[in-house]
Amino acid sequence: MASVQAARSAEKEKAHAVCLPAPAQGHINPILDVAKLLHGRGFHVTFINTEYNHARLLRSRGASAVAGVPGFRFATIPDGLPPSEDMDVTQDGDSVCRSIEETCLGPFRRVLAELNDPASGVPPVTCIISDSVMSFSIEAARELGVPYVHFWEASAASYLGLRHYRLLVDRGLVPPPKGALTTEYLDTPVEDVPGLRNMRFRDFPTLVRATDPDGDFMLQLALRQMEHATCASAVILNSFDDLEGEEAAAMEALGIAKVYTIGPLPLLLASSAPCLSSALSLSLWMEDHGCLPWLDAKEPGSVVYVNFGSITVMTNEEFLELAWGLAHSRRHFLWIIRPDLVNGQTQAAALLPPEFSATTADRGLVASWCPQKEVLAHPAVGAFITHSGWNSTLESICAGVPVISWPSCGDQQTNCRYQCNEWGVGLEMECHVRRDSVRGLVTELMEGDRGREMRKKAQEWKEKAAKATTKHSGSSHRNFDNLLRDVLLPRP
Repeated sequence: MASVQAARSAEKEKAHAVCLPAPAQGHINPILDVAKLLHGRGFHVTFINTEYNHARLLRSRGASAVAGVPGFRFATIPDGLPPSEDMDVTQDGDSVCRSIEETCLGPFRRVLAELNDPASGVPPVTCIISDSVMSFSIEAARELGVPYVHFWEASAASYLGLRHYRLLVDRGLVPPPKGALTTEYLDTPVEDVPGLRNMRFRDFPTLVRATDPDGDFMLQLALRQMEHATCASAVILNSFDDLEGEEAAAMEALGIAKVYTIGPLPLLLASSAPCLSSALSLSLWMEDHGCLPWLDAKEPGSVVYVNFGSITVMTNEEFLELAWGLAHSRRHFLWIIRPDLVNGQTQAAALLPPEFSATTADRGLVASWCPQKEVLAHPAVGAFITHSGWNSTLESICAGVPVISWPSCGDQQTNCRYQCNEWGVGLEMECHVRRDSVRGLVTELMEGDRGREMRKKAQEWKEKAAKATTKHSGSSHRNFDNLLRDVLLPRP
């Protein structure tokens, strides 16, 4: 009996981190990795999803996915939106962000109050780690008097691109006049931007293109997120020093207390807490693992993997041009087609014409979702056609796979620029997808001279990412230790 009481007393004295991701797959995954790292270091963790996404997780993964483990629990808050007719689609970004900003602070405060109730049986909350989209939570952290850590879910370069919005205003580039966003305008060089290299106007996050900045909710939200980052106890990045050390230093020069690069998070988790690396996986879609044995039957480096992430949508014309570009490349391919990948559709894969399916039956596989890290790490995968979201960017680096980048929105343009021009691991696809262009890019990356050089570069970055996350000696491992010591662990 005494030992049980001692165990309960020790549990109540643990540090308690509340982790709050934005309600999208690409935001949930990295903060979940941070939460698992903290749990592996002895923290009690409460991970908060929206009710909408919690229901999606139950459908895709079952109750066991959100049952938690000892010292790791899940909680929910409403997102404030009315019920959706289709419960398995990605919510509209503008609508959900606006609703979160207006309605979520109250429910979040109530969850914190419940956790801090002595009758809850869990340690009092000692820190809050919040996705930048959920930065309303800084108010709750101030009220509790606990550290608020701002998780910037994208690249350091994209942070700088948004933070320097005023510089773009001063140079007369924004707001652009209506109708001004021609190819020539987008290709305008933008030099001498602190922390950024070789930028064109098109390479800045797309929010800066707003023609009515004062009335553009998403731009104003992003600018408020910049302010919250400067008020945080610390900012953490899913990146590493060799990749973005200069950009992280440039962020600190803009008034952030401290920036900690602790990525790539999946590699850091695998080296620090391997028992948790594959546990507590939260996928909003049912993953199709059948693609892995299909890849097993393919030659090394022979497959083009195609996935545009959880949010990107395209037109029917773009979809078909991409499809025929893959067909004409004559390469094996694995194409992930979300049901809502095509604008206005709920079963996008059904739009593929019978002629396409017949032409590619012996060398193509279409799936609705997959375990991407496992796919990219498979030796059969030789190229990745991607939207260049930050998670996909890092996962391709970790796997040593070069990319063809077709950025859509947000930070993806910045990531694409760095992949193709600074890190030497990618080819950029033109905005207007054309089948001949797709075929030519695939051919160049898979067998051309530039492709060979990019595969070599990709392997070099893979080695650097592994080195950064090596236990004890890696830069990201040390930075995580410093984050715990300096910010997250309660002080006497």
